[in-house]
Amino acid sequence: MKKLLITSITIIALNTQAAIFITPKAPGISAAAYTVLDFNSGKTLASNNAHEHRAPASLTKLMTAYVVFQLINDGRASLDDEVRISKKAWKTGGSKSFVEVGKNIKLETLLKGMIIQSGNDSAVALAEHIAGTEGTFATYMNEYARELGMKNSRFENASGLPHKDQYTTASDMALLAAATIRDFPEFYPWYSQKEFTYHGIKQRNRNKLLWSDHTVDGLKTGFTKKAGYNLVASANRVGMRLVSVVLGSTGVEARTAQTQKILDYGFRFFETQRLKDITKEVPIASATQDTLKVGTISQASFTLARGQFKLSDQVIQLNSGLAAPIKKGDSIGKLLIQFEGKTIASVPLVALEDAEQAGFFSRMLEKVGL
Repeated sequence: MKKLLITSITIIALNTQAAIFITPKAPGISAAAYTVLDFNSGKTLASNNAHEHRAPASLTKLMTAYVVFQLINDGRASLDDEVRISKKAWKTGGSKSFVEVGKNIKLETLLKGMIIQSGNDSAVALAEHIAGTEGTFATYMNEYARELGMKNSRFENASGLPHKDQYTTASDMALLAAATIRDFPEFYPWYSQKEFTYHGIKQRNRNKLLWSDHTVDGLKTGFTKKAGYNLVASANRVGMRLVSVVLGSTGVEARTAQTQKILDYGFRFFETQRLKDITKEVPIASATQDTLKVGTISQASFTLARGQFKLSDQVIQLNSGLAAPIKKGDSIGKLLIQFEGKTIASVPLVALEDAEQAGFFSRMLEKVGL
């Protein structure tokens, strides 16, 4: 369908020479799967085997926490809830918060024990408190995963202990991490806490990047023999937040170094740009007014090669045959971000006001050019 193009807004040229942008391939990562994405735009910057089914190990606890956070926000649970520790929770193997059978512990304490210490006993206790049984809680986990678009994940328990039918992908884990950061800003700082003490036992967060990179503020590690060494991380640097996932690495140091490598790659060669409160006027046919105010309905974010936005052209592309009547909020076209004639990003534009249709006589005069 034919479009009407109107060059608009900004063209910035720093010099008369052509700008050169080189974005190299992502660095080699020896893990089974990985991905790194821009949190604000959702654009994947690099990945390998990102949709391959992998055992999540303790990354499962990201989903467990997401469910509990959601129920707290819905008013169906509280940080002050007293959670009674069952024998099953107490006996759960693997990493522990060392909760005691029969004791009542505040839900907030169990959440921190699960997030910071990776306590399997805390995860099971939370699941039983929310849903009665861990199996029923897994139903919650899978429903919320479906709502988040995690199409290649299935959860069978709250802790991440091995289960033949439990799996996820690097891509799905990135979605979950981003949703946690976006939906629960009040709880997210717990993922950056370096240590937690319960029952006189101090345990350190297993995410070593919290010590070596001050821009990293989450999220979770995991390990089983089947899964290998996993790490989901997020860093906020130079006005940009990235989320990374490394699955099936060969060791603690390897997953740390591999995560650092792909985060550094993303920050070095890409940037997040945001367009907010754009208001422009475009000509409108068959209306009682000559122009129509258009803009974006929300802040738009997109990812470009670092420095490219400064040299971009911004072009308004109107829908073909755009004419009154138009209602506020109607889609009217796109704002195209172009570099050297190539569209590198596109932002939807809507009408910011109503445009009433002109009378019959006025429309006829317009058609004959009077």
